[in-house]
Amino acid sequence: METAIGVFASRDRAEEAVKELMQRVPEDSIVFLTRSETEAKTVGKEFGTFVGGFAGGAAGMSAGVVAATLLVPGLGAVFALGFGAAALLGLAGAGTGAALGKAVAHDAQAAQPTPGEKCSEDVAFFREVLKEGRSLIVVRTESQALATTACGVLDRLGLGMQNRTPVKMQTNTRHIGDVAVLDISGRITLGEGNVMLREIVRELADKGNKKIVLNLGEVQYIDSSGVGELVKAHTTLRNQGGQLRLVNLNKRVNDLLEMTRLSAVFDIERDEASAIGSLGGDVPSQAVA
Repeated sequence: METAIGVFASRDRAEEAVKELMQRVPEDSIVFLTRSETEAKTVGKEFGTFVGGFAGGAAGMSAGVVAATLLVPGLGAVFALGFGAAALLGLAGAGTGAALGKAVAHDAQAAQPTPGEKCSEDVAFFREVLKEGRSLIVVRTESQALATTACGVLDRLGLGMQNRTPVKMQTNTRHIGDVAVLDISGRITLGEGNVMLREIVRELADKGNKKIVLNLGEVQYIDSSGVGELVKAHTTLRNQGGQLRLVNLNKRVNDLLEMTRLSAVFDIERDEASAIGSLGGDVPSQAVA
């Protein structure tokens, strides 16, 4: 399953992205999440849905689209469009059992946290981004071609990093005490870096490495799918009792995370020595800043 994530501060950009995605990607692959009911109503029109009031009812729903008000612990009301939105936020009882082709409204009070083992591994991330006042578009699909299409739309309208570096992703793993340092260069993009990053982090975690530092000093480009993989690495390790740090971000990548407020979600350190120290590890002389 490929995941592309778009983070938006502008309602107009989010609306434009949903409109374009609806023309090119199956609607049951798209989920829109926001804390603004006004924004949800506006974007909902692009789903072929005019939502008259999320808590009280919805009309004109197109097949497979669910509109719901989800009461999220620590956040309050979150307005969601798209099938499976509740599961993305780790909730049960809202949005997950909707019949296709029916207008469905859910009582906000009905949404309850699901047990931790049943939550999406991205739950904590999605909640943190919403807490930062951003809206989210998440596209999940088994199709590489559709994921590529979605990334193109979300990169252009959401993340805002369009120029690609020609260098493919390369990695090198080092161990400093009980901390695994993964040096990454090139680009983290769909079909290239995202799969490689997924496999390396999974392998490290399976071998018992619960403290991982991603050195992104030589990473010049991250697309929507690449962000999705960083999210998975972050939340997967945290769910397993581990920790992840991002270090040595260049200006381009740092600006991306600042613009989308993802910098408040990821644990970012200035350099390798700081990251190792924050993980409780010893910082030997070879830990280069």
